Amino acid sequence: MELSLPQNGTLTRPDDQLVEFARERANRPLAGRELLSEAIVGGAFLVVAVAMARFMDAQTSFSVTALVAVLIAYTLAYHVDFEVGDGYAVPTELIFVAALFVLPATLVPLVVALAFALTRLGEAAAGKAHPSRALHAFADSWYAVGPALVLVIADAQTPQWKYWPIFVGALAAQFVVDAAWGTIRSWLASGVPALAQLRVLGWVYSVDAALAPIGLLAAFAAVGHPEVILLVVPLLGLLASFAKERRARIDNALELSGAYRGTAMLLGEVIEADDAYTGDHSRGVVELAVAVADELGLDLRRRSRVEFGALLHDVGKISVPKEIINKPGALTDDEWAIMRQHTIEGEKLLQRVGGMLAEVGTIVRSSHEHYSGGGYPDGLAGEKIPIEARIVSSGHSRLRGRPWTISRVGRRAR
Repeated sequence: MELSLPQNGTLTRPDDQLVEFARERANRPLAGRELLSEAIVGGAFLVVAVAMARFMDAQTSFSVTALVAVLIAYTLAYHVDFEVGDGYAVPTELIFVAALFVLPATLVPLVVALAFALTRLGEAAAGKAHPSRALHAFADSWYAVGPALVLVIADAQTPQWKYWPIFVGALAAQFVVDAAWGTIRSWLASGVPALAQLRVLGWVYSVDAALAPIGLLAAFAAVGHPEVILLVVPLLGLLASFAKERRARIDNALELSGAYRGTAMLLGEVIEADDAYTGDHSRGVVELAVAVADELGLDLRRRSRVEFGALLHDVGKISVPKEIINKPGALTDDEWAIMRQHTIEGEKLLQRVGGMLAEVGTIVRSSHEHYSGGGYPDGLAGEKIPIEARIVSSGHSRLRGRPWTISRVGRRAR
């Protein structure tokens, strides 16, 4: 299964927000660092792939039937895409393994890139992607280079069971070469750390490892009859139905996520309408808290909880009497006792909404706890305070003019 990751700056596990970003980005042209990374990594692939095809044994021949069958099957496989994070994965391993044996292995990387480019240009013609996105075909095809070289060097270009250790080595070479160039590509495009990239690739490689034996069986069956490769098309149809179901679930999740976000924004407006100072204060806390979350490298789910927690950390003040909220002088002990209930009331309100905002309610409850243990309502201290609440509290403290350092949040929670 091939993974395409036109990066957006953050790479985490599959996430609704990343999928939404990827869908929006598909119709935008390549530009900036992303274009530079595609030029460098894709250009390097073209140099290597053309050299492999150019120096192919002059005595080596292949049938046009094999080439056409591989291109058709590959094109169909590229239309079966599973959305993964800010990219997508396609089950090309079924075709790729067989192609290594029905075509000269040194020619396969160029054939893979050609099939991908044709598919992307077709998507562009249908208005589903910007034409410049076809450039991904070259950088995305690096995975084909390693196995082809292993089979050629080991002179194991015919499917025989005695070569199984070589086949395993070819699969390992696929993963190593793809991971190496994939991490370089991600770093060039947006500075994505190698470990973050590998977390996503690990899922894709496990699927590739599961599909590779089926592709090898297709290779055995296709010896002398390359059109047999097309027998995997029904399996691609089955995978396409799974991909369609996955997309539907993601669509539902995006709609629900949008509803939660809309609810959070509405509550933020209610806070501001109820008390302009509190609304302005909350927006300031959001800005600072999100900056801290980015500095700590939190994943997108935690970052979202920080954002919503900061926006809604004072939502419980709606239940506090206006004469206390707007009192010009110092509050009495009894009034402070009422005021300090606002985090609990905020949690109760968000729990009634449910879903993601119920999780944010926990952050709201602890948003006025202090790292030293002197906050409220539960007197939590140190890392007993959720990391998201510590971040919100740090932004709140800074706006109040109290000393603040990154150590008060705690890097261990990354």
